[in-house]
Amino acid sequence: MRYISSRFWQHCALLITLPALSVVVLAQSPTETPRKANARPAGASGPAPEPFDNAPVEKLMGQCVTLDTEAGEIVIEMLPEVAPETVRNFLNLVVMGDLDTTSFGRVVRDFVIQGGNLATSTRWNAVLAQRMMRTIPDEPSEVKHVRGIVSMARTEERNSATTHFFILVGDGHHLDGKFAAFGRVTKGIEVADAINHADADGEKPLKPVRIKHASAAPCAKNQPQVQP
Repeated sequence: MRYISSRFWQHCALLITLPALSVVVLAQSPTETPRKANARPAGASGPAPEPFDNAPVEKLMGQCVTLDTEAGEIVIEMLPEVAPETVRNFLNLVVMGDLDTTSFGRVVRDFVIQGGNLATSTRWNAVLAQRMMRTIPDEPSEVKHVRGIVSMARTEERNSATTHFFILVGDGHHLDGKFAAFGRVTKGIEVADAINHADADGEKPLKPVRIKHASAAPCAKNQPQVQP
């Protein structure tokens, strides 16, 4: 560790850096009622509903996502009780196939791996570009950002999270109460470690690992917990 301040800003930079066109934040007056995530403006044709839009928390609980990557499988248990909108958004990305062929394009050694950039998809098109414009509300909670937690990346603007997410391979307590932790790795943390330790130029992997396919299903009983 060089200096605490340098490490802190290095970590924060990972979480607030997104492609310039990946997020649109609209100014809102103090008297306006906040809009619900994914809501359509009155009289306008918005995006088509997705499978988990407006799904009750009871339907979201017990769901696990499997990321079948080129380095192996990572299984993530959803935490809708603390971040329901974030979980709905992530499950929609999974079941719609939007995460398929995307890559983990950023790593910070012994800290996080970051994925969810739809622009890295081999099927990149206008539909995916539009999907990356949809923002969701911030849902910070009391869940601690420790090894194995999955959380949403965003810009410095409020409610700016879109499709980018990160998996912690080390602890990041400076993120507690600020970012939306919405999942927990129950299997395959060693795969995340391998992605994190692959050759990189700074924070950019020399050979980004792709998600071959992402799927959602009820979690297996007696899910194991990630060991430090």
